[in-house]
Amino acid sequence: MAAKLKVFIWSDGFHAFTVAAPSRPKALAAWGVDQDLFKTGLAHEVTDDVDRAAALADPGAVVTRGLAVNIGKTTRRKPSKTPTPTARARKRVEDLEARLAALDLEQADALDALTARRVELDREAASLERDQSKAREALKRDLKRARGAAR
Repeated sequence: MAAKLKVFIWSDGFHAFTVAAPSRPKALAAWGVDQDLFKTGLAHEVTDDVDRAAALADPGAVVTRGLAVNIGKTTRRKPSKTPTPTARARKRVEDLEARLAALDLEQADALDALTARRVELDREAASLERDQSKAREALKRDLKRARGAAR
């Protein structure tokens, strides 16, 4: 079941903007504003207005009435639709996504290579430490013998 429509209005001082919508957020979206005009008191719900019938006849369309410019003239503006992306835009997105995936794979491969090098360097360091430790212990033994003989 469709939501019950309410009629909302706000004015910039030059024009009155009326719209039939099921809720305040939908009215704000139809007007194309981000500021909460209801909170500031600039917009409100109306039950009797000269443009109420026109708004209810075409829900979601903004009925504009001139107040200070083109007094009494009314126009209707349909809410803007989000444009569909062009084939060129979709192709660009696909190309960029492919480049991103390739970059991610390249980085993963580089990290794997670095990890392998790190493991090999750790092995070399451990081997060097073992060899140095053995050589140090042998020299300490020789030094101890030489000191004993020098006394």
